[in-house]
Amino acid sequence: MTGQIDKQAIKQGLKEISEGKVVPLSQLEEGLALNTVREKMERGIGKCPHGEFDLRKGCPLCIADREEREGNTEASIAEAVKAAQKVPVKIKVTIPEEATEEEVVKVVEEVTNLVNVLEEIRQETAVALRPGEDIEAHGYFEESLRILEYAKGRVITTLEQAQSATDDLAVISRLTKAMTDKRKALLAPLEAKKVEIRDTYDYLMLPIQEANKVTRSKMLGYDMEQRRIQLEQEEINRKRLEAAEAEMRLKGEITESVNLVEVTEAPERVRTDMGLSTTTDRWKYRVDNPDLLPREYMMPDDAMLSSIAKKHHDKKPVPGVTFYNDPFITVRTK
Repeated sequence: MTGQIDKQAIKQGLKEISEGKVVPLSQLEEGLALNTVREKMERGIGKCPHGEFDLRKGCPLCIADREEREGNTEASIAEAVKAAQKVPVKIKVTIPEEATEEEVVKVVEEVTNLVNVLEEIRQETAVALRPGEDIEAHGYFEESLRILEYAKGRVITTLEQAQSATDDLAVISRLTKAMTDKRKALLAPLEAKKVEIRDTYDYLMLPIQEANKVTRSKMLGYDMEQRRIQLEQEEINRKRLEAAEAEMRLKGEITESVNLVEVTEAPERVRTDMGLSTTTDRWKYRVDNPDLLPREYMMPDDAMLSSIAKKHHDKKPVPGVTFYNDPFITVRTK
């Protein structure tokens, strides 16, 4: 150990910690000329009851003990989520006035190690989770990846291998149910809220939707009337021209003026300062006589044929249809 210890600065920093204030370690280190502590921190070495460990990886024994002790219970999940959040940690430290320099140094080292361990725990639990995912669901996902990897390399040629695959299918079924149940539980309140919001806005939007429907209907009625008037005027002119041509062929002259009416063309669009409306053709169909419909425009009754296949298998023939068996594996867990 080299340099001089500023005992007053250290006591002041630790006093602030004991009062619940967040004090950076650098402030404590400024009161210490400790190469040993600094070197260990720079090399990423921490201390725990099992000895020194790599701060970047954590103590494997501490991690194993914690996982075995906590497991994936609701309490551990809540604690893990809480630990994943960056919340300032208050550390209360009491140093007697008569403490020696060596005792003060030891306390600072212990505080340093404690902060390092807390940061390591926070980093371990700060898993990048997706919406709705928690540590338990993440564990399901990791286990599913292992099962998938094993399934890809699996070969089934014996009864024992089939039994092993059956066990895996049972595990797969349980994992599927667990994740499906969790997903449903998380989505249920959201679905209920979605229904409430949809119903609310279905009601709130009724007037504007009705106004839209009525206005469009009247606009379409106006447009169709204008088209009818235009066609009628054009038809009048066509008949008058035909009469004049017939008189010309019969008499060699036209005895009176044709007097064509003025044709008012239906507007293709209505433009204002606020917008533009047009009438767009939209062709549809309706079946007037199904018996006259060509075969290429008909389609099988899927519901009826599926019902026959499930109920009668291949014992009830239908012309032009083949009923066949497409088996799949059914798994029942115990």
